[in-house]
Amino acid sequence: MPDTATIKQLLEAGAHFGHQTGRWHPRMKNYIFTKRNGIHIIDLEKTAVMLAKACKFIRETVGAGETILFVGTKKQAQESVEEEAKRCGMYFVNQRWLGGMLTNFATIQSRVDQLVRLEDQQARGELARLSKKEVGKITEKIAHLNRQMGGFKEMTRLPGALFIIDPIKEKIALAEAKRMSIPVVGIVDTNCNPDEIDHPIPANDDAIRAVKLICQKMADAVLEGKAGLAAAVPTEIIESKTAGEAEAAASGAGAGASAKAAPAAGAEPHIFTPDEG
Repeated sequence: MPDTATIKQLLEAGAHFGHQTGRWHPRMKNYIFTKRNGIHIIDLEKTAVMLAKACKFIRETVGAGETILFVGTKKQAQESVEEEAKRCGMYFVNQRWLGGMLTNFATIQSRVDQLVRLEDQQARGELARLSKKEVGKITEKIAHLNRQMGGFKEMTRLPGALFIIDPIKEKIALAEAKRMSIPVVGIVDTNCNPDEIDHPIPANDDAIRAVKLICQKMADAVLEGKAGLAAAVPTEIIESKTAGEAEAAASGAGAGASAKAAPAAGAEPHIFTPDEG
C-alpha cells in the first residue's frame, strides 16, 4: 500500500497536475487518473508507489558505494537540485548539460582539471603578479567553468545512477546514460515516455514545490544509503579482525604445542644403570 502521508504531501505540492490533454503521451495512460478542465490528473497512489521503489533503488545504489548525479536544468528545478544534492553530498548539473559528459568523460575531466588548476593558482595568490586585465579574465573564466561544472568537479568516475527532472528537457543526458548503461530515475509528466526511464516517477515536473519534494525524497534516500554503508564497514572490519585474531591464536597455540613437543621428541631417553650412584 502507498504511504498516505506521501500522497498528502504530493497533493499539497501540486504533483497531480499534468499537461493539457492534447499534449499527452499514450504510454502515460496507466498513470493518469482522470482529466479535468482539459488537463490530465496524475494518479498519486501510483506516484507514491513508484516514488517508494525509486527511493529503494537509490538507497541500494548508494549502499553499494556508488554515486548519484542529480540533473535538472529547467528553472523550476535548478535551486532544488543544487540544494538537495549538496545536502546529501552528491553531484549535480543544474545549468547546462555538457554534451559528452558521460560518453566522453575523459575530455570533460580535462576541463575540470583546468578549473581546479586555476582555482589553486587563485588560492595561492599566484594571480597577483598578473595585470588587472588578465586577472579579470581568469576570474571570469573560473566563474564560467564553475557555473558549468561546479556541481560535479569532484566526480572522478561515472555515477552509479542519474536522477533526472523532465526527460524531454534532458534528452541528451538520458541518451548518454542509456548508451553507457547507467540506470535512470526520472520525474515523468504526462507528455513523457515512461518506458525510456528505468525507474519513472509520474508527477508534475513544472511545479517548483513538487520538484522540491521529490528531490528531498531522493536526497533522504541517498543519506539512508550512506548510513547503511557506514554501518556495514565497521562490522566488516570487526569480523575480519576477530577472524584474524582467532587465526593468530590458533597458529600461536599450534606453535606452542609443537615447541613443547619438540624437546620431548628430540631428547635422548635416559636409561638407569646400577653403577649410577
